[in-house]
Amino acid sequence: MPRGHAEGEDTAAVVAPPPLIYLAGLVVGLVLSAAVPAPFLARGAVSMIGAVLIAAALSLALWGARTMRRAGTSVRPDVPTTALVTTGPFGLSRNPLYASLTLLYAGIAIAARSLWALLLLIVVLAVMRRGVIGREERYLERKFGADYLQYKARVRRWF
Repeated sequence: MPRGHAEGEDTAAVVAPPPLIYLAGLVVGLVLSAAVPAPFLARGAVSMIGAVLIAAALSLALWGARTMRRAGTSVRPDVPTTALVTTGPFGLSRNPLYASLTLLYAGIAIAARSLWALLLLIVVLAVMRRGVIGREERYLERKFGADYLQYKARVRRWF
């Protein structure tokens, strides 16, 4: 468990901060691409696709963070959650901030024409599912009970 947290304390006890999980995968993918190039898209398309994904990611992240701040709770999974946020982007997805990190990662990988980084996104998402999202879901269920279960039944994990 990270930072001495045990699953049962008032945090989700995630394996690592989610931005670092995404960053680690992206850096490894980009380093692999430099060492063993495997470009997969034509140059003209990548700039526009990457830019659109990055812009969407930043917009979604700002919307999600603003919504959490207005609800009086932190975006950080290593501090106690003080409110169950179900409005804004959280009415469309239970994980809009992680969706934004996924879009950002994909946008950068595509703009860099890094097949390796895109392939490693699968690993990143598996780590996120088991080491972050699953833990957060158990934590929120313990903390908010039936309210969270109703929200979970109503709103998809991803879009």
